[in-house]
Amino acid sequence: MIQIKINKKLHGSNGEMDLNVNLTIHEGDFVALTGQSGSGKTTLLRILAGLEEAKGTIKIGEALWLDEKSVLPPQKRKIGFVFQDYALFPNMTVEENLLFVNKDKKLASHLLEITELSSLKNRTPNTLSGGQKQRVSLCRAMMNRPKLLLMDEPLSALDPTMRTKLQNEILTLHKEFGTTTMMVSHDPSEIYRLANRVIVLDQGKIINDGSPKEILLKTSGSQKFSFEGELLDIVKADVIYIAIVAIGQQLVEVVIDETQAKSLTLGESITVSTKAFAPIILPHD
Repeated sequence: MIQIKINKKLHGSNGEMDLNVNLTIHEGDFVALTGQSGSGKTTLLRILAGLEEAKGTIKIGEALWLDEKSVLPPQKRKIGFVFQDYALFPNMTVEENLLFVNKDKKLASHLLEITELSSLKNRTPNTLSGGQKQRVSLCRAMMNRPKLLLMDEPLSALDPTMRTKLQNEILTLHKEFGTTTMMVSHDPSEIYRLANRVIVLDQGKIINDGSPKEILLKTSGSQKFSFEGELLDIVKADVIYIAIVAIGQQLVEVVIDETQAKSLTLGESITVSTKAFAPIILPHD
């Protein structure tokens, strides 16, 4: 059981705010943290890792990591941290990067085998692709068999095919090691595939907390689907208008009428939904 009750003043996307989080996480959970940029997600991970100060309490099982009297230093917290920028030692080989954390060669070999990196163990990071570097970073984070694995958008720079491959490897490691995992992500498909719990932060506060289905599936009434996207363009074609909408990594075209075209603003967030298989577009609140 992980109990987190922390507070920290931050300068967020809309000025000064309080990061105020009170939650309990069960052992073995895979928790996705999501929400607007600047809402405090990365700061929360850094506080859990001991890389930033905060007021409050953090308790992992019977171990107290933070209270009003003491702060456990990062090196004494049994955590793994996977950064966006890999943070590998450039002068060390892949294997040496892992053994720097823990001299357990058997464990290093096992992790490299799971992530299909065994043949690259004597290579240095500058000779690896982005996906390979991120796999090394993930293996290194698992070398101390962490009680808590923290990941800050670890796959955001990778192409869709590599993202899917690494998502599968992350899930394999999470299950095999029984690690409690917290990951910052903005990718709905990634969250749905990996997490069993989703926590949404906004301006430093938890505004939603539930299963991926509860949080991500936003259909209601007789709607068959509902997606959020950005309106990129509206093109007039004869008597109809076509809205160009970015949804995730894809662009879609939706036919709209003149009234809708005049009510929409380019660049705004919108909701694309359908009833009886006839798509409609509405401004997203």
